[in-house]
Amino acid sequence: MRHHFGWIGLSILVAACVAAPTPQPQHSDNSPTPASSQEFAPGQSLAAERCGRCHAIDKNTAASPHDSAPPFADIVQFYPPEALSEAFSEGIMVGHEDMPEFQFSDEEVRQLINYLKSLE
Repeated sequence: MRHHFGWIGLSILVAACVAAPTPQPQHSDNSPTPASSQEFAPGQSLAAERCGRCHAIDKNTAASPHDSAPPFADIVQFYPPEALSEAFSEGIMVGHEDMPEFQFSDEEVRQLINYLKSLE
């Protein structure tokens, strides 16, 4: 099954995900657990390899190389990374012709989600 996400579809996905917030891991002092660079480095490499041609993949780059590709830092503000797991594993199709169809393995999905969490 392929997922087709245009801006409207992504908006619906966000609305569904916002209704069920994801609990964050906690330290004993109740502050969120920071992600180590070792945890998200494989996902960052994967994002650079497969997505970086069009998307800005880090926190510090405001504009993506492709005008129609939102920066990853913007995406995680609207979509909880965990909510994208199924779409990454089954494939995402979007409304513009430049976005390739893709599908990630379970391990690649885990790596990519870990990286996206680091951008929140």
